Amino acid sequence: MPKHTAKHTAKAAVKHKKSGKKPYRRPLSRKGMQHHSLFDKDAPVEHRLQKILAANGFGSRRECEELIEQGRVEIDGRIAALGCKGDLSRNEIKVDGQRLKKTKPVYIALFKPKGFLCTNRDQQGRQRAVDLVPSTLGHLFPIGRLDMDSEGLLLLTNDGALSEHLTHPRYGVPKVYRVLAAGEVTQETVAQLRKGEYLADGFAKAENVAVKGHHKHSTVLEMTLTEGMNREVRRLFARNGHKVLMLLRTAVGPVKLGKLLPGEWRHLTKPEVEQLYAAGKVHS
Repeated sequence: MPKHTAKHTAKAAVKHKKSGKKPYRRPLSRKGMQHHSLFDKDAPVEHRLQKILAANGFGSRRECEELIEQGRVEIDGRIAALGCKGDLSRNEIKVDGQRLKKTKPVYIALFKPKGFLCTNRDQQGRQRAVDLVPSTLGHLFPIGRLDMDSEGLLLLTNDGALSEHLTHPRYGVPKVYRVLAAGEVTQETVAQLRKGEYLADGFAKAENVAVKGHHKHSTVLEMTLTEGMNREVRRLFARNGHKVLMLLRTAVGPVKLGKLLPGEWRHLTKPEVEQLYAAGKVHS
């Protein structure tokens, strides 16, 4: 067991000594254990507990880690520790004594307007994209993010496996954007955007960039990315001397924004979900 896991397990055990519950220790191996593919969406998929909690509306990953560190999370009757994994279809997971229930997968396409945050909790009480869909759909979370000043297609779900597939760079699922950039964007700049730039958190580049039109003081472009760095489009253009005036995401993989208007949403069809799981490829 990793040192940090043992440390937090011990802390949780001390805090809950009176309860008589033992810290949870996941077996290192199990004879005949099956390894479930990310793409087998009908099979149970184990995730770290903080990810499961975040997907069920308990805050950010860090906030959920703090819940675990405080000994408030149980798995199969034992106090959980950082590093524990689980699956709601096979494990009994509780927070403050309340059991989490596995719910039916929900997949939503939303036109996120400007001014809305892609987060499940905001201490400042600002508008959230998840507030635009009925609460009766359950605890949903955004797949990836669009910054507050950007708009367009945002997928909401409670399916952690699909979220991982669409956001992890190794699968290279394309996201398409319509960009209005200040000034005249030359073909030399387009070539540089395709070539890429080293940003503070890694290397970023566009898979494709095409100029769609010119205004008097701005340029309209279509841009395709396969990674999801924070404010990646804006930072790439800024590095090349252009401010992004408007940013609209029009597609995630095979799913298009279509005729949705700002604030409108719809359920994804079963074929669309299957196509999202099949989108992209694994890069070696």
